[in-house]
Amino acid sequence: MERRPSNWPRSSLAIIAAAAVSLAVPPAMLAKDKAVPAPQWALDAAKTPTPSTVGDAPAVVLFDEYLITVDDQNHAVERERVAVRILKPQGREYSHCEISYDADEKLNYFRSWTLTADGRQFQAMESDFTDHGAYSAPVLQYSERIRALKPPASDPGSVVACETEEYLRPYMDEEEWDIQASIPIVQEALELALPPGGHYAESWRKYEPVKPVEIEANHLRWEIKAMPALDLENIHSTPAWGALAARMSIKWGDAAVKGTDNQWRALGLWQEQLEEHRFDATPEITAKAQELTAGAPDLYTKLSRITDFIQKNVRYFVVERGIGGWQAHYAADIFRNRYGDCKDKSTLLIAMLQSIGVRAHYLHVDSRRGIIDPAEPSLYGNHMITAIELPEGENDPRLAARTKAANGKPLLIFDPTDEETPVGLIRAQLQGAWGNLANGADSQVLQMPVLPPETAGLNRKGSFTLTADGGLTGDVTEIFTGDDATSERWFIKDNDSKAMHEKLEQGLGRDLTNLTFKGFEFAQTDDLTKPLDLNLHVSDTNYAHASGPLLLLRPRVLGTHVRVVNDVMEGKPRAYAIELGHPGRWSDSFDIAIPAGYVVDETPDPVEVNVDFASYKSAISVKGNLLHYEREYVVKDVEIPPAKAADFRRLESAILSDEKGTAVLKKQ
Repeated sequence: MERRPSNWPRSSLAIIAAAAVSLAVPPAMLAKDKAVPAPQWALDAAKTPTPSTVGDAPAVVLFDEYLITVDDQNHAVERERVAVRILKPQGREYSHCEISYDADEKLNYFRSWTLTADGRQFQAMESDFTDHGAYSAPVLQYSERIRALKPPASDPGSVVACETEEYLRPYMDEEEWDIQASIPIVQEALELALPPGGHYAESWRKYEPVKPVEIEANHLRWEIKAMPALDLENIHSTPAWGALAARMSIKWGDAAVKGTDNQWRALGLWQEQLEEHRFDATPEITAKAQELTAGAPDLYTKLSRITDFIQKNVRYFVVERGIGGWQAHYAADIFRNRYGDCKDKSTLLIAMLQSIGVRAHYLHVDSRRGIIDPAEPSLYGNHMITAIELPEGENDPRLAARTKAANGKPLLIFDPTDEETPVGLIRAQLQGAWGNLANGADSQVLQMPVLPPETAGLNRKGSFTLTADGGLTGDVTEIFTGDDATSERWFIKDNDSKAMHEKLEQGLGRDLTNLTFKGFEFAQTDDLTKPLDLNLHVSDTNYAHASGPLLLLRPRVLGTHVRVVNDVMEGKPRAYAIELGHPGRWSDSFDIAIPAGYVVDETPDPVEVNVDFASYKSAISVKGNLLHYEREYVVKDVEIPPAKAADFRRLESAILSDEKGTAVLKKQ
């Protein structure tokens, strides 16, 4: 399951709003059939002039205000008022307000007005609203719904004002305030009204903390003006949008403790208490775990057998209502039913591991690197995985996805929902990311490891024969490891032979323009502990090109390592990190038998570039009638800071030049 954050940002702006829900709409929240005038706050917002700084934005948020009112039981009601001016036809989508609700998060009302540039008013009626489930995938069965508005008269120049009020989930005492959007915001505010004796804690991300104003006793207001848009439209290979956007977390009740470490600890304790006894092992679970690990020669084999069982036998299927978005089912039910979401799979894994004397803990993460920020404690995140305690001195190299907790204990990170990544490894999006470890008093924010290059990559070998008329025929073997093998296995799992053939044909066709190949064969697709092999026989009727008595050909027959990041390659200023993908080692080795009567007259020079985050080298040699090309590309990190853009440009320029290199053959 993609786990939802606490009271996931519920701004009625479509660009900020997130997860939603599936119950009948209470009468109290239906739009009025009888029009009423727009309230004064909407009229005042509509008078706000469009700032000259909006640039080419399609729309602008004129006003966005939240009021969170907490009672003496720490239950909260949240009201939002938002007004958006449409500047261009494509800006209409930013005025499509929406809000989520579910069994535990009741929507009290949802109202909207449109104020046109020529002074007319339109109130949204019930026919302008729609309700739909939050997720359409059949494996996601949630009680959540989204109530969405398509406002009347939403033309350029119009201002759409929306007001909602919602009872927040009673078991949550945190709210995330997304203070930045993909369009500019003129004015925004958050108010928190606490009961007598109530207290709060705040943390900020990508923005200098704002000091609140106390409107009255226990009623605070944070206000921000002139928030610029975060627009990544023409910026490539950046972290996820949400990893770069500014936000603030506000907490009340038991979550409102002071200090970053203490807040993370409180969140972990809350998670652990929520799952108390959920991972208790039954006799059936214990018996299965012991059966799977009987005769295992080492810890890796034990872990591999148990994780493989969960990956292959517990189907990913989500059935959730209310707190079920956060709380796992009992391990006994998961084991018996053989299905569950991410936290269910983690629960069963923890139960089976404790049956063989291995401790493991919940690790709340996000499937997108950078979303969780160690400086901003919150329940922001969408996924649950597992941290497995390793014995001191355990140094099996196959258990590469290891890190250390603050108490010094070595932990192995594993995602039981990822059915194609073996224990010991984690996929690229999790490498270097942060998560919240739930482990009692030792609960903490934890950074996941960046794996060494040796854990992933592709080793490609080809033997080809070139004919005098330029035709090329040969056999290719590709061996995928780590994240590269995971990607291929997911594609194989989700597609039939025809789709796989089309994918291969499309990929090979980028290098062999007159490609023909009859078939392909994958090997070791089901054994995650082994590399994935692919064997191909390919031909190109016009690979080499004649120029008088010469034949011109590219020694690099297949594959490319060039990353097209246009803004970086053009030398434009870079403000954000550059995503590299994942660490790995990729190598190519090609032998081309040249036609009788020809000799190699000229070859491209060898290439070697070394920067601190990657290296690339290639070389060409000739022995008898064989032209041999080999290269190696090594990536050591998942992303680099913008200050290293020049090194990235130098590396990619060298790769591009090498891949275009031409060898010349001449007749003897």
